[in-house]
Amino acid sequence: MRTISILGATGSIGASTLDLVRRNPADWRVAALTANGNVTELARLAIEFSAELAVVADEARLPDLREALAGTGIEASGGAAALVEAAARGADVTVAAIVGCAGLAPTMAAIEQGGVIALANKEALVSAGEVMTAAVERHGATLLPIDSEHNAIFQCLQGNSLDHVRWITLTASGGPFRDWTLDRLTLATPAQAIKHPNWDMGAKISVDSATMFNKGLELIEAHYLFPVGLDKLRIIVHPQSVVHSMVEYRDGSTLAQFGPSDMRVPIASALAWPERMNTPCAPLDLAEIGELTFRKPDEVRFPATRLAREAAEAGGGIPAVLNAANEVAVAAFLGGQIPFTRIAAQVEDVLGAYAPPAPASLSDVLAVDGEARARASMLAGTA
Repeated sequence: MRTISILGATGSIGASTLDLVRRNPADWRVAALTANGNVTELARLAIEFSAELAVVADEARLPDLREALAGTGIEASGGAAALVEAAARGADVTVAAIVGCAGLAPTMAAIEQGGVIALANKEALVSAGEVMTAAVERHGATLLPIDSEHNAIFQCLQGNSLDHVRWITLTASGGPFRDWTLDRLTLATPAQAIKHPNWDMGAKISVDSATMFNKGLELIEAHYLFPVGLDKLRIIVHPQSVVHSMVEYRDGSTLAQFGPSDMRVPIASALAWPERMNTPCAPLDLAEIGELTFRKPDEVRFPATRLAREAAEAGGGIPAVLNAANEVAVAAFLGGQIPFTRIAAQVEDVLGAYAPPAPASLSDVLAVDGEARARASMLAGTA
């Protein structure tokens, strides 16, 4: 039996992970579960899985959590520092699924304890790529990606050398607006943006998929996870979301990972690694799917991937600026303060005005993140 902590237990990744734990109860003991503010669901899950600790990020909700867990013997805690302390307790596997830069400090705390970090929080690696990868090496941790694309690449690379890679291709669904004209995009609403055609995700990630920033962030993440050089990383739009990514080798062979649009597949891959585990996912029926199509991304309608590549090329603190500016812009769009097409434009404005030096520590990353957010909030009129 292995211990598992889930940072972001009430989100979609947390729910999928706990579904697999529920189906394999003899294999897992739940150490810690965390949530942002959904105390009712957090308490329910903590009780169901007999968690040792439950943490709510919104400290004002801690009294409610304690009341919900009264008499259970489950420890309750709250606040940003408590999230870090929960991660620092250590577990055999820590699932890092807190959305946005809020997950950076807890993820780093988990890395510093060693063990396996199943990473779903791409923003953490984007903002602190060099700092985080250095910490992984220093503390002997194992970083396993559970984004479907990066997990696919990880699987396609098994048993092969990075020196033999010609291309790594990240596939993108294109999101709900992939066939919209630029004029129509200016009228896109939050309700339309969060309605992803293939995946069931949270609001922020769904908007990122609609703008293609999700794929831009994944490009930067892949740059740190699989250091083959940015010139060997590319993106292709694949509306069916069946091929989750591909690796082409120098002999002309291309390995691709196929699977259903179900996050339990990549999560299971990480939880069971280096073995395999059963999942309840429906088998892939290619005959029923009928056809798989691919096309180049349109960086006129969706400039996010261009901005992300430029940020990765610049390096240093620029990826952290991109990530922070995007988080603020997405929040402003969801709040009705800016139009959809302003998201990428606002990120580009912040990138053009703020070029910090490369961060050398977590505190440096957080300082860059804070300054970028302040500048982005001023532009969005939300400061």
